[in-house]
Amino acid sequence: MQTIAFDVGSIRRDFPVLDQIVDGKPLVYLDSAASSQKPTQVIEAISRYYLRDHANVHRGVHELARRATEAYENSRARVARWLNATDAHEVVWTRGTSEALNLVAFSLGEGLGPGDEIVVSEMEHHSNLVPWQLLARRKGARLRLASLTDDGRLDLGHLASLLGARTRVVSLAHVSNALGTINPVSGIGALVRERSDAVFILDGAQGAPHLPIDVQALGCDFYAFSGHKMCGPTGIGGLWGRKALLEEMPPYQGGGEMIERVYRDYSTWAEVPHKFEAGTPNIAGAVGLAAAVDYLEAVGLDAIHEHEMSLTRRALALLSEVEGLRILGPAEVEARAGVLPFVIEGTSAQDVATILDAQGIAVRAGHHCAQLVVDRYGVTATCRASFYLYNSDEEVDRLAAGVRTASEVLLC
Repeated sequence: MQTIAFDVGSIRRDFPVLDQIVDGKPLVYLDSAASSQKPTQVIEAISRYYLRDHANVHRGVHELARRATEAYENSRARVARWLNATDAHEVVWTRGTSEALNLVAFSLGEGLGPGDEIVVSEMEHHSNLVPWQLLARRKGARLRLASLTDDGRLDLGHLASLLGARTRVVSLAHVSNALGTINPVSGIGALVRERSDAVFILDGAQGAPHLPIDVQALGCDFYAFSGHKMCGPTGIGGLWGRKALLEEMPPYQGGGEMIERVYRDYSTWAEVPHKFEAGTPNIAGAVGLAAAVDYLEAVGLDAIHEHEMSLTRRALALLSEVEGLRILGPAEVEARAGVLPFVIEGTSAQDVATILDAQGIAVRAGHHCAQLVVDRYGVTATCRASFYLYNSDEEVDRLAAGVRTASEVLLC
């Protein structure tokens, strides 16, 4: 694979959407934690598929069906290699992290009963909290939440105290979308194994775009991720799971493709992963996601993370000079991804974001689908600037200048 030298200028040229003017100013896109932009290489891969190869998969003997099926399954194999899966059939295509986590909660959860315990944390995105709430209510299980420290880290001592003989599931964020915290998941996995027989699940929505992922080294049983946060298209993502567990789990949805044989009063199921892929899949999305993996690996996930840490270090230094500004999450840059949530005391996060937007700077304002986090730190919402491989030092400087302007306007 050709390696791309890490030069922000040349990388930015791969992302045509960034070359535009908003309200008379060059766009500064700092909302990649919500959804990343797409390089030309991904856009062209999707276009090539639709221009020449589109047909439904696994169902036809004609040439286009063969090409589409080959592209779809080759994409699965490519993503499996990126994850260091032992078998491509351990990768189940989903619409994204939310569906992947719901799939596990529904199918794996069929084996839970009254008194069984599910451990999550106060850090979780709603996608890794609400499905477990629903499962606990449905099965009479007990949901337990690990607490957070004042500096935005998972309280490992409290987490350890929650693990025991009744723990059946532990599901945690690899990286917090609302704080930027990188959790020490390999160590947590060892702790889970030591203290329970629980299945260990990672929400990788924010981990997969920014860090090298090796599911064997992480020590998890399932890893969920979204394509649109890692330079891929929307509507595609995946669930990696240990094959033995996937084979034991019942289907999540019924329909075409996921069956082996249908009888009048029962059916038998296709092999993993097709058992979990009912209906016509997002074939072009899989092709685009594989192209995104190619792109990110050519740039280098380690290089991307180093670049994000440099941007975050610069932003922390500049924003700390703004009077009344409070940054949530770990103070140490090495403990966080390029996600920087902040509040200006006495102002509305939405007002700050609106003033930034008028300067061409796109950030996110709200609770970021992590209401337990903002509750924990005594705020109703934060502004969140999130950095990615295509952001520059100059854009960080514009963010800091914009925040100073917002502070002056709102606190005058």
